[in-house]
Order: sequence, then structure tokens, then C-alpha cells
Amino acid sequence: MLKTVVMGGSLGGLTAALFLRETGCRVAVYERSAMPLVGLVGAGIVLNPATVRYFDSHSGADIQSMSISARWVRYMDSQGTIAAEQPCAYRFSSYNSIYRALLDEFRSDDYHLGAAITGFDQDGQGVTAQFADGRHERCDLLVCADGFGSTARRLLLPAVQLEYAGYVAWRGIVNESEVSAATFAELQEAITYHLMPNSHVLVYPIPVMDRAPGGAQPFLNWLWYRNVPHGPRLDDLMTDCEGILREVSLGPGAVREENVATLRREAAALLPPPLAELILNTVQPFLQAIVDCEAPHMAFGRLCLIGDAAFVARPHAAVGTAKAAEDGWQLARALRATGGQVAAALDRWEPGQLALGRSVLARTREAGRRAQVDNAWRIGDPLPFGLYTVGDSTMQ
Repeated sequence: MLKTVVMGGSLGGLTAALFLRETGCRVAVYERSAMPLVGLVGAGIVLNPATVRYFDSHSGADIQSMSISARWVRYMDSQGTIAAEQPCAYRFSSYNSIYRALLDEFRSDDYHLGAAITGFDQDGQGVTAQFADGRHERCDLLVCADGFGSTARRLLLPAVQLEYAGYVAWRGIVNESEVSAATFAELQEAITYHLMPNSHVLVYPIPVMDRAPGGAQPFLNWLWYRNVPHGPRLDDLMTDCEGILREVSLGPGAVREENVATLRREAAALLPPPLAELILNTVQPFLQAIVDCEAPHMAFGRLCLIGDAAFVARPHAAVGTAKAAEDGWQLARALRATGGQVAAALDRWEPGQLALGRSVLARTREAGRRAQVDNAWRIGDPLPFGLYTVGDSTMQ
């Protein structure tokens, strides 16, 4: 039985762990955070069949209970009128909903919080993972699923850096009680876009898990993409309430009040009334600098990078979670195909996942350029959602 260590216990790491356990691996997951990864991390998620493949094929989890459907793709004009609409078959979930469901499926004492892997060594027989507390653990395979700020990527590929795309995403969620009944009703059954010069806004419904077991409430998840040049203005935005300059994201409550106030003033002045209402009534907007990153390799002997540890793509294709899940599933398939020969499995697995990562990255860069630079995204254009091809994120 192969012993596998998964570095990172978020959605990609948990999904990989579940698929690898199905192949007969003995899997331990180590997450550096000391607390369960709940809250508004990632907020809304557009489902793709790859995201929910484990639930479809291995569990009794009810996908409908952890997601909400949208009936329409809509474009809203500057007055708040629907300028174009077409039917769609997308489903939306939230980070919390997917994370809780995956954790329930893993159900193991082998999910460890507060366990940061800080280094590793490997030889022909295995990998030794080194932890922040000084201990070591030997394994046959190390799967590095430690996200966009990956320690593993920094150690393996020090020249590969996150690259700022030139714009940020303001984000937030509101529940039904925080906006007018008319606004909630108008936005709850659609994914709604508003296009502006060098900017765009989108809104879609998500379920947010309640503190009560099994409870979920409908919310609206919004994003407003705004160009901010690299330099003092970006540094000001990304400096949190404690005066610390953050590279990529500021969570709810971390954005300085003066920047939140500016956001609200500009939303009131620039956005259609229903979208301005969402932002004005969001208690704690949060902020994400849009970055991307491309790893030239994902396999390194007996260890590999998956998900955002390998490729960080802009959100426009809405497949970050799906890409990580696909990496984990394909890795499990490669291990089966090679009879558990780790190095051979990784050699078999890597070309396809590199090609997929490069394809997603190219499409998201193109979508960002069209919307934020060239103003070439037109009302009524199809959405760029999709993992392997545009359109494969539809859910029947």
C-alpha cells in the first residue's frame, strides 16, 4: 500500500486525497492552518462536472443541496435594465459548502490541522517531508496542493513567480435580508454581468452553509473587476488594517475602512442601481489582486504540484476548483494504470495536466484582456466558463 502525503487541506488537496484513497493509497493530509478552512475563503464557486466528480461516482452526497441553479445569463445596462438574456444550465456553490462535503467524505484522523510542511527531500525509494515543528515523515508520494502561495513551488521552481494582471477584484456576499426584495428577486436566478469601460461586474447566487448542521441559506455573490496600476495605489489597496502589505488577497474585515468607503462612493456613482445596492449593503467587502502563474513542470520524481500550486489562472473561466480536482483525479488514474509505480505514474500524468493548465491560463488571459483592456467583450457574448473547452461547465 502506497503511503501518500498531501500538502494542503483545501479543496484540491481533499479531492486528490479522496481519489488516491480509492486507488488503495494510505493518505494523510496536512494543512498549515490551525483552524478548519471555513468562512468566506473563495466565496462563490461555479460548478463544473470535474468539481463534483467524486460526489457523483463515490458518495451519496446530494449535489443539489450544496448548490443553486441559475436559469439565465443576463447582461444589465447602466440603468439597471436587462439588455440581453439567454437560458443557461450553470450551478453555483460556495467554498464552505464544498469544503464541508469533502471533509465529511474524508472522515479520517489523517486530516491534520496546524501541520505546515516546510521542506522535503527525496531519493529513489521515497520522499521525506519536513514539518515546521521539526518532525519528519516518510512517504512514497508527496502531492503538493498548497495553493497560489505554494511553498512547494517556491522550493522546486524558485524562478516562477506570481504575475500581477493589472486589475483587482472587489468581492462580497449579501443575504436576502440585506437588500431589497426586488433586487434579490431580480438577481437570484441568474448570473448577471454589467460591462463598463475597462471594467466589469458579475453577480450570481450561492448557498452559504449555516452554523446549524445541514443548514444553507441563499446569498448573492458579486465581483467587481477594476484596473489598478502596479505601484503606490495598488500597495495602498493591498495594505490591510494592521498596516501589512498583502501580495494577493485581503479577507473580510481586513480591508482598510477608507478604501471600503471609496468603493461604496464609486459604486453609487458608477453602477446600475441594483448592483450598487449589493455593494453598499455588503458589510465586509474583500479584495483580490488578480494574478497568474505558470509552472513549466508539475512532476518531480516522487512528488508533484497540483491545482494552484502549479497554475494560477485568472477567475474568468471559473474553473480553479475544477482544475485542481481534475489534477487529482487524473493522478489517481495514472497510478492505477501503472500498477502503483509512482515515478512512472507521474511521467504519464504530467503532459496532460501541463497542457490543460496552459490552455486554461491562455483562455483566462484572453478574457481578461477583452474585458479590462480592449473593451472587446460585448453585451450578449457567451461566457468563457469551461475547463477543457468553453461551455463544459454546464450542469444538467
